[in-house]
Amino acid sequence: MDAFISLLVVVIPIFIFYKRKKLQLCLNKVDFTSAAVIILLSFFLFAPLVATTNPEFQKNISVTKLLPPFSTVKIIFQKNTEKQENRFLILRNKVLKKSFDESILFVDSIQTGDRIIYFQNERKNEIQKVKLILKEGIPIISSKLFILGTDEFGRDIFSRLVYGTRISLFVGLGAVIISFVLGLVLGFIAGYPGGLVDSIISRFTDMFLIFPIIFLIILILSLFGSSLLAIIIVLGFSGWMSLFKIVRGEVIAIKSKDFFITAQLIGLPKNKLLIKEILPVILAPVIVNLVFQYGNVILAESALSYLGLGTGSIYPSWGAMIEAGQNYLTDAWWMILFPSMFLFLTLFAANNLGREINAYFNPRIKK
Repeated sequence: MDAFISLLVVVIPIFIFYKRKKLQLCLNKVDFTSAAVIILLSFFLFAPLVATTNPEFQKNISVTKLLPPFSTVKIIFQKNTEKQENRFLILRNKVLKKSFDESILFVDSIQTGDRIIYFQNERKNEIQKVKLILKEGIPIISSKLFILGTDEFGRDIFSRLVYGTRISLFVGLGAVIISFVLGLVLGFIAGYPGGLVDSIISRFTDMFLIFPIIFLIILILSLFGSSLLAIIIVLGFSGWMSLFKIVRGEVIAIKSKDFFITAQLIGLPKNKLLIKEILPVILAPVIVNLVFQYGNVILAESALSYLGLGTGSIYPSWGAMIEAGQNYLTDAWWMILFPSMFLFLTLFAANNLGREINAYFNPRIKK
């Protein structure tokens, strides 16, 4: 059932994409970008429902490790010795899957009868009936489908990709918000008064643009650790320069306009000048810049995780999965193929979305 739900979440958006003309969704054309955004948002918002397995779950590694896509293993259920009388805990464990479950046992095959015999990696084992959950005296046997296979620790790659999507999108969102605030405020501070303040901030920005920022990021993360908050802050502080250039240039052009001079004369404070007079005018280039910046942040987080400095050491990350998969290129190609595809398609969709938004605000630009 869990695997069926996960499969539906992947198949339905693909079906909608190919049947878009017949379905006529909102009378709009459903292209690759919109389909990719739907899938990514589904993974981000409904990760526990899409991936019904904890991304760190591993059990009976001799049976589950390095399984190719669409592999199945049998499961027998043992009686849970831990009593959970709290109904909230029972419901929580159904939604938020645990990283380890003592009550399940992955096996290659099982023989039932007077004696329960199961095989794990060609090893014969026996278990007493009283330790298993029975139905009419027969052990309950289920199966687990690994849609995209497993890694070297027997973890479900599909679940790790789904939760990796949540991490990448969350890091991108947090970093883009920081870049937006810094770029907007510093661009206004530099462009509005001009003069010495503009020269100082502009030279400071040029210094950041000239200096290889990746070395600064690695240095900071090496010194202060690679927590999720640290990654967001570091990537946010390293990506505001392009937005600063856009905002500064627009502010210099706008401050000589009649509507802006009028707003100054009536005594509008600087923060309202920025929010009410300047921001609506420069919203289009700012949004386009932030969308492209979003893709750059996702790529940077994956690169840091690949180097062992990102969130991959704490949370599932596409970069860490790619790094682990390169050690199993000949034995388990799926370990590196699927996270690489997810990363490539996400970046491709982000760039396409940026171009479409830019074309929407600038009709003379061809898509």
